[in-house]
Amino acid sequence: MKQPSIFVTATLLLLSHPLFSAESGLPRSDPEPQGVSSVGILDFIETADREIPSMHSFMFVRHGHVVAESWWGPYDSMTPHELYSLSKSFTSTAVGMAIAEGKLRLEDKVGEFFPMDMPDQPSLELQDMTVRDLLMMASGHTNEPKVTMTDTEPWTKTFLAHPVNRQPGSHFLYNTPATYMLSAIVQKQSGLTVLEYLKPRLFEPLGIENPTWGTSPQGISLGGYGLNLRTEDIAKFGQLYLQKGKWGDRQLVPADWVTEATSNLISTGRSTEGDWGQGYGYQFWQCRHSCFRGDGAFGQYCLVLPEQDAVIAITSGVKDMQGVLNLIWKKILPALQQEALATDENASKQLASLSAKLLVPTPSGEATSTFSPSVAGKRYTFAPNGQKIESLSVEPTSHGSNVLLIGYEGKGEERIPCGLGMWERTKATAGQNSEQLLAASGGWTADAEFTAKLCFYATPFTVSMRLQFKDDQLLLDTESNVGFGEKKRPQLTGTFQSSR
Repeated sequence: MKQPSIFVTATLLLLSHPLFSAESGLPRSDPEPQGVSSVGILDFIETADREIPSMHSFMFVRHGHVVAESWWGPYDSMTPHELYSLSKSFTSTAVGMAIAEGKLRLEDKVGEFFPMDMPDQPSLELQDMTVRDLLMMASGHTNEPKVTMTDTEPWTKTFLAHPVNRQPGSHFLYNTPATYMLSAIVQKQSGLTVLEYLKPRLFEPLGIENPTWGTSPQGISLGGYGLNLRTEDIAKFGQLYLQKGKWGDRQLVPADWVTEATSNLISTGRSTEGDWGQGYGYQFWQCRHSCFRGDGAFGQYCLVLPEQDAVIAITSGVKDMQGVLNLIWKKILPALQQEALATDENASKQLASLSAKLLVPTPSGEATSTFSPSVAGKRYTFAPNGQKIESLSVEPTSHGSNVLLIGYEGKGEERIPCGLGMWERTKATAGQNSEQLLAASGGWTADAEFTAKLCFYATPFTVSMRLQFKDDQLLLDTESNVGFGEKKRPQLTGTFQSSR
């Protein structure tokens, strides 16, 4: 842990401001009045900081009050985070609302919504597939249909053309395109994307501002992923489900839908020892300890604990998603009591102090600002490669940090300031398809070795770059913290071209 950067400190000051209350967010409270031990919360955050390599945020709500919240810099309370499959639970909510409005039914056949996209001779299994089957991940497929952003065919047509080898409703298969079909159905019946549909019905009543959701080439909200929200937005959604769909004096989501959607409706076929083997509802997972959750790849969680009247929201970039839940069961559950506790001022101060210092780990080792004169400002060029990196250079700054200069094939140059033992914010443009929020940290971790970490802090991803200088060559190793494919890229060799 390092000293807090200015933006972390500013975030904490905002959250402690007396005007930051139920009107602009969930109400705040010390842990003990809500029956929560500050010592237990402190133990959880200390352990998470030590054992989980890329925690991004943690918010704990008890009896409707936020009793603990932490962000690991450069992540903060104000920046939306990619939710990945946690988006599915929001799509399910849109379906429940649309059913309540009479726009569709659980028993409706999927193919009837898209007659022009159905195969010429649809199988009986495809004809039997219903909205309920999609919600339960029981479409009857034995593998997922494959859709990409470059497809020329509508994704609905690709989905309906995929073989349905088992009776719908009988077999669980996690199927993100099935959730896309739910999004497409809501749009077909309402004339609005799921994002547009939920804005006045869910997001605005909850005080969720500026949600964004990616779309398919056909302009349909992705449904199964692509939603971006802040940590507190996730907590509000969980609190809504804890309250059976009621928010203030409004019933936003039908209570019977909440009960059914979060029930154990189908076996996932996995070991019951872990939290992915407890059963599945309508785009919600069952958990141990009588809880339910929505979750997304690399550790995005909305965990609802009805028996404890609690909600936990977490964003992260982890490989071991079960490990995060194990830590919650081990540390958080014992910290909960039925009655209010005596205030523990010492633990509360320690908790506030710790939360102000949390950082996603910067480059390890004895990172320093010491710059090797032999490589200062030298530009190294690379042969064409899969990373599209054309050139690299490292330059010192007057205040002791360093700047990484990356030239991308056909996309210009990226100038990335790397904080020393801290994260320095900038934006990524040249190497990306669109501008992304970026924070970087770097330093000399060995003789003639510079290590930089690039944290895309609206996402789960951090990219580590190790630059090893050897005579007139530069060896570049690049690896991401998490990914759907290979995380480590092939080593590249650059050659010194000229001094700058």
